[in-house]
Amino acid sequence: MAKRRKAKQRDSRAPRFWGRHAVTAALDNPQRTIRKLWATHEGVSGLDLPSDLTVEMAGAADLGRLVPHDAPHQGLVIEVEPLPDIAIEDLLADAGDGRPLVILDQVTDPHNAGAIMRSALAFNALGLVTQDRHAPPESGALAKAASGALEILPWCRVVNLARALDQIADAGFWRIGLAGEADMELADALGGKRIALVLGAEGAGMRPNVAGHCDALARLPISDRIESLNVSNAAAIALYAHHQGVKS
Repeated sequence: MAKRRKAKQRDSRAPRFWGRHAVTAALDNPQRTIRKLWATHEGVSGLDLPSDLTVEMAGAADLGRLVPHDAPHQGLVIEVEPLPDIAIEDLLADAGDGRPLVILDQVTDPHNAGAIMRSALAFNALGLVTQDRHAPPESGALAKAASGALEILPWCRVVNLARALDQIADAGFWRIGLAGEADMELADALGGKRIALVLGAEGAGMRPNVAGHCDALARLPISDRIESLNVSNAAAIALYAHHQGVKS
């Protein structure tokens, strides 16, 4: 298990999560500090709450004013502290079991990042690596899209992604950058090595310096009737392809 360190102060406001999956996952995470819970009587029914947790009962309309417009709070809203940081060295110390690693280069949309976390956890990835500054902060939208994965999947934020890719290579990973213009298909790039999948932002893709720190660039074999896939869809397909290759 990767060690967590004290979280850096990234935002003066504490994140608020909403919805049953995000809230119950945060409550079940011993690493997560919960500041306060707002709940309807129906929403809180059946939850095993810590005795020292501050709970304010409220109506559904009151909860609606605590979250973005039309956010599906399902009668539960919590205010939390950001999770402690994970150092790249600690994450890579757990890399001996062959699980894939996912690296995101300036993927800033919280819905995409959350969906990628969900897929990474579903396919037993070692963790997620992003830049510190060019990644979405912990937020209700991210937690909702991750559907609990934010609380479980190790997430390492680094200052310099190219330098982190060098460390990842030193740990024995074969770094595959997904790029629609690549000549090689992903199946040919996977091989039998420990895999790190690198994905860039939609539209811009990976930055040249990040692509230059990959061992191979590969594309998904999609129809020429569509130009590209959403980055979260591409991540899910690539993780599934790796999973199938490991099984075969």
